[in-house]
Amino acid sequence: MRNYRAEDVITVVGIDLAKQVFHLYGVNKQGKAVLRKQIRRNKLMEFIALLPTCLIGMEACGGAHDWARKFKAAGHHVRLMNPKFVKGYVKSNKNDMIDAEAICEAVQRPNMRFVPIKSIEQQDIQSLHRAREQAVHNRTALSNQIRGLLMEYGVVIPRGITHLHAAIPQILEDADNGISDMFRELLATLAEDFNQMEQRIAAYSLQIQQLSEQSDVCKRLMTIPGIGPMGATAIAATAGDAGVFKNGREMAAWLGVVPRQYSTGGKVRLMGISKRGDCYLRKLIIHGARSVVRFADKKDDRVSKWVSSVKSRRGQNIATVALANKMMRIAWVIMSRPDETYRTCATAR
Repeated sequence: MRNYRAEDVITVVGIDLAKQVFHLYGVNKQGKAVLRKQIRRNKLMEFIALLPTCLIGMEACGGAHDWARKFKAAGHHVRLMNPKFVKGYVKSNKNDMIDAEAICEAVQRPNMRFVPIKSIEQQDIQSLHRAREQAVHNRTALSNQIRGLLMEYGVVIPRGITHLHAAIPQILEDADNGISDMFRELLATLAEDFNQMEQRIAAYSLQIQQLSEQSDVCKRLMTIPGIGPMGATAIAATAGDAGVFKNGREMAAWLGVVPRQYSTGGKVRLMGISKRGDCYLRKLIIHGARSVVRFADKKDDRVSKWVSSVKSRRGQNIATVALANKMMRIAWVIMSRPDETYRTCATAR
């Protein structure tokens, strides 16, 4: 370890992450700048390992979680922050060193909101979800392309994957539908690509199902109505440690299923939901809540009665978002208390 003079001991370091060239800004205990350095990727870990134990701040961007795990292994305290919370500390003009200084300043704020550092297992699950989502997008794009090409030949297929599955073999076998041999061969190739995408999506879904069955947290989350293997694994991978949230309300706000506020002069003004946080996870929770709202009128438990009441007063969409908010609050309780599961409320009177 390097020998530092007492006044030059670094206590806080802000790092502006990049692909190859990183910028570091460090201060001592009195807040005086003692480090301004530009360093390349292959030298960064070596330099950080030689620093005395300090607080390292970074923006939560590409590669941040990997660096955070490495820095923690080297004995440092690491904090990740949302880039939009750091922006307010940028002074005057912007460059990489000024960004590093802003990060160093922001990480010292006692009221700063930090992003939990993801483990390798969490990133594995998130990568699986992202790969499946991309495969679904590609399948949708290919199915739309097949429909558009067939329409030019006067063949119209209704929307939906099921209709496409049933129609393609019939179209290929029908010799009197006006389709040329060249396009028939092309259609067979596109249909083969479509089937391969279907198999890939099914394989991803099966892997997610298996992961949900192996995780105790996921199994307990799946006791919540509207949360299945997809939602449970996504919550476990994205939210991670529920202890970073003070309560369930904060976790729901983190997901963006609470009203956005624009109040001034003592006048409270609430707008639509903020849609903060992970849009993919929010989509899964909203879809899960929608499935519960759909059948709420046929059930007699307290939550279903509440959902039916909100639905009759405010409409189905608002009831869906309200239920998604409640689902995230329940998820926080389950994740923060070992062995806790969802318990159905007593029948409403």
